[in-house]
Formats: sequence, structure tokens, C-alpha cells
Amino acid sequence: MNAPERPPDEPRLTALSHGGGCGCKIAPGVLSEILQGTTQLPVPKELLVGIETADDAAVYQLTDDLALIATTDFFMPIVDDPYDFGRIAATNAISDVYAMGGKPIMALALLAMPINVLSTATIGRVLEGGNAICREAGIPIAGGHTIDSVEAIYGLVAIGLVHPKRIKRNADARVGDRLVLGKALGVGVMSAALKKEKLGDAGYAQMIASATKLNTPGPDLAALPGVHAMTDITGFGLAGHVLELARGAKAAIAIDWSRVPLLQGVRALAEQGFVTGASSRNWAGYGSEVALPAGFAAIDQALLTDPQTSGGLLVTCDAASVPEVMAVFHRHGFDSVADIGEVIAAREGAARLVVN
Repeated sequence: MNAPERPPDEPRLTALSHGGGCGCKIAPGVLSEILQGTTQLPVPKELLVGIETADDAAVYQLTDDLALIATTDFFMPIVDDPYDFGRIAATNAISDVYAMGGKPIMALALLAMPINVLSTATIGRVLEGGNAICREAGIPIAGGHTIDSVEAIYGLVAIGLVHPKRIKRNADARVGDRLVLGKALGVGVMSAALKKEKLGDAGYAQMIASATKLNTPGPDLAALPGVHAMTDITGFGLAGHVLELARGAKAAIAIDWSRVPLLQGVRALAEQGFVTGASSRNWAGYGSEVALPAGFAAIDQALLTDPQTSGGLLVTCDAASVPEVMAVFHRHGFDSVADIGEVIAAREGAARLVVN
């Protein structure tokens, strides 16, 4: 992959960060320790979704027919092209609104940049990329905040609206539901290859196409009576976000690994050693809750836990609704969508996630 043009002596964006994209997330086990014992104020009845189940966004009821969705997401560069970095970060932030079943209405920009290291032109391109995605989503960037920082960081506060009866939490899956994944996995592996300048042009184009594809099926999926729960796959990998669904439902989930879609060439890159440190941190944080089949390869475990930046929607629905769910995804141009598993009854002492 050829590096994007940049001013002389200006470093690659990825060289300025210790991690990139959603791989920057604090590991799930460490995050649990940090949050343990934190005191919460009394929760108003209007707060329909808070922090209880690590959901994708907060939801506050305004009227009988209207609720406000509020979320934020930001991270360090996953690519060197500043315009693509802005696009990926914005797509990722807006995704949480779609994951709740809502429609985005506006955003605020969050920008932290090393102003003595990067040119104003480069920083401006990051903002242009974010603006481009917001235009695609049909929303304005209505404000924001900037600071001078050692590492480059960009993201959005995303605001949306949803009917209170169409909110799709990550805690409402039901035993017997099928599990449908909207995008192929592998962005983390590709980002690791890119950072070592081993990702070809075709791979880069595929990675950008996936990470900048807005999860627009969200509101249409929320309108289907048979859809019960929804989230999106980001930094904790497929396994981590499946576990959140299972814990929220007080159930377990079985996935058929052979049906999980991967971006083209990702397995070969992983076999060459291009995996992220976040993948192993993810496994350390929740691996005890996962049952793998005998002989499950280390490469497959890395892909199962691969941090996805701006990953796909993960939907649970009754079996009869799978054709409708697939049709919604296809109508929005998601050709990699796949039915990958089932919500099953939890058994005491057994794993929350069973991989077959």
C-alpha cells in the first residue's frame, strides 16, 4: 500500500499512536475493574437505556412518541490518510445510533491533535473526512471541541431520535433467536498489516469500504416485530459483543464459525502474524466465558476476538424473521450479511459463548 502524500518531515498518522481505531479501547477486564464500585446518581425514569448492560448509547424519553439517543466515540488513527481516518471515525461514531434502532440527526466533533507535529492542512483533511460521512448520513456537524494533544484523536458525539417502542437494546435477545451479522470481520488484522506497510492496495480499498459503510439498516431493522436485540461489533471483537448480548439476555449464544464472513485475504494476513495486541487482550478479558471446539486454531481465536473498527450490526431475531432481516441488509447494500448462530438457554457453570 502506497502511503498517502503528506508534507515533508510530517510523520505517518499511525506512527503517532500506540494503537489505532477501536483497538484503542481499554481491555474489557481492565474496564470492569475501573468501573467497579463507581457511584451512580439516582436514575430518572425517563432514562430508558443507561450503563446497565454496556449498551451502545444512552436513550432518554422526551415524549410518548419520541426518545433521544446520545453517544460518543473517538480514537487514534487506524490509517495514515487523514481524510480516510476522519471518514472511519465518523462512521464508527454514528453507528451506535443505528445500533439502537434510531435515526441520527446531528453530531459534534471531538478533535485532539499534536499541532506542532501535523500541518493544519492534514488536520483539516481529518475534519473533511468526518464532514463527508455526516453529509452521507444526512446530518450536520453542529459544533464540537478541540485540544492540543500528544496523540492524534478524532471522533463525534452523535445524537439521534427513535420511537420508544422501537429501541433495540443489547439485552433483549430471546432463547431461540437467530444471530445475524451485517459485515465481514477482519478490519483489525488489516490495520495491523497496514501499520507494517504490508497491506496491498486492494486490501486497503476493501478495509476502507467496510469501515466507512454506514450501518443504515438499523432503523428499518428496528421496525420489524421479530427483531429483539441489536448491537454493533467494535473493539471487543465478535466474541466480546456476542457475550454482551448473552449476558444481557441471561442466556448463552452458539455460533457456527464456518458461517462467519471474513474480509477477503484476512485469514492469510493473520497467518502471517498480522494480529493486533487488542485481540489477545480481549481474550484475556473474557476467554473464560467462551467454549471453543477441540483443535480450534490460534488464528481462528485471533479472528474471533479481532477488534473491529466501524464493524457490522449484530441482530437477534426469531427464526421466521431471518428472511426479512436479510432482505433489509441486502436492500442497504450489505452483501456479506450472514446468519451465524442461535441464542440458547444458559446452563449453570457453562460458557456464555459456544463456538462450533
